[in-house]
Formats: sequence, structure tokens, C-alpha cells
Amino acid sequence: MSAPDLRRAAAERALALVEPGMRLGIGTGSTAAAFIALLGDRVRAGLDVIGVPTSEATRIACEREGIRLATLDELPELDLTIDGADECDGQLRLIKGGGAALLREKIVAVASRRMVVIADAAKRVETLGAFPLPIEVNVFGLGATWRAVEAALAESGCAGKRITRRLDAAGAPLLTDGGHALLDAHLGRIPDPEGLSARLWAVPGVVEHGLFLGIADTAFLAEASGTQAVVTVLGRS
Repeated sequence: MSAPDLRRAAAERALALVEPGMRLGIGTGSTAAAFIALLGDRVRAGLDVIGVPTSEATRIACEREGIRLATLDELPELDLTIDGADECDGQLRLIKGGGAALLREKIVAVASRRMVVIADAAKRVETLGAFPLPIEVNVFGLGATWRAVEAALAESGCAGKRITRRLDAAGAPLLTDGGHALLDAHLGRIPDPEGLSARLWAVPGVVEHGLFLGIADTAFLAEASGTQAVVTVLGRS
């Protein structure tokens, strides 16, 4: 069974939660794209919902599917956000930001009554950190911020502390939709996600980081079982 099949299976489980009239936060990334395609089918069949996209790429995809959209200023309280994750542990702590949309994704998720994660089961980990942690930073004073981030990582007990700046497809420094730079911290493992989160927040140049802690309520994780997809449900206690 292919990765797209697994993403679709997880997205289908999340789609079952969508009810007429809902105000939806719509995530960014390959699994969120599978959800958008399925949601578009439902909308064309008559489902009336309105969505708030978490990135310009998601906005374009939703418009292509005919999904009605609004801004978070117009809809400051959402019923449900459905989004992917780069890593998810057993406590539903996440690393997000592989699609460079972590700031908007976190704003939208926190504005929602419920956040549901959709992913393939390979994203489930015992300890966060194998996936590089994205850190969105202001371009002004980038060198000073970079050094402060390195110090925060060291103080948090992260073994690997190599940081790289995210590049775009053309090899140029990537800028997020908000106009910020994106650093990727290659840590291997994060022994204390809450402690690292607090230390990163103490760095003035850090705009946002990809640790989503205490935000997700449920995760649908799909894995192959023969020719079928089996979806495991994780809930936060």
C-alpha cells in the first residue's frame, strides 16, 4: 500500500468528523492535501462548511476544490482544525513545520475547539526529535538569534545541535508566508520538549517553533495491513 493511500485513509477518518455548518481550520502538507481533495468532493455534493487555510498553498488548493474560505479575523473561533504532523508521540506532542507553515498552523489550531492530526503511522515516535525541529525567526538580527537558539538547545540537553537554514526549491533562503526565515534544528532526540519550548520562547528573535504541545486532541494514524489500511486512534488524556 502506497503512502498516498495511507494519507487518504487517515484523511477519510477525519472527514467523518466534519458536519454541516462547521468552521474548519485546514492544514498544510501532503496529508492535509489529501483531506482537502476529499473535502472538495463533499462540498461539491452539497456540504456547507467554511474553512480558514493555514498557508497560501492551502488557500490555492481549497479554492481549486471550491471550498468556501474566510480569514481568521472573520472567523476567530473555529470548530475543528485538521492538519498533518511530521512527528507525533504517545502524548500527542507534535513536531510540525516541514511545510514551512508552522506559525499559521499553530495560530489556527489554538483558535479551534479541537485539533485532529492525520498522518501515516510512521510519524509515530517514542521520543520527538528525529525530524529536524523548525524554528521560525525574524530576519533582522539573524546571526544573533541563531547563536541564542544554539544556546537554548544546549541548555535543554539536546545532544545534536546542528542548525541549518531552510532553502527553497531554487536553493535560495526560504521565507515563510509571514516573511520570516526558517531554521531547522537537527537534534536527534528532544528529552524535554516543554523545557525546550520555554527556552526557545525566551529568545527575542524567535517568532514560533514547531513543537505543538498540548494542542492536538486526537490523531488518526494509518498503516498498511496487507492490502488494507488500518487507522489507529490516539487521544490525549
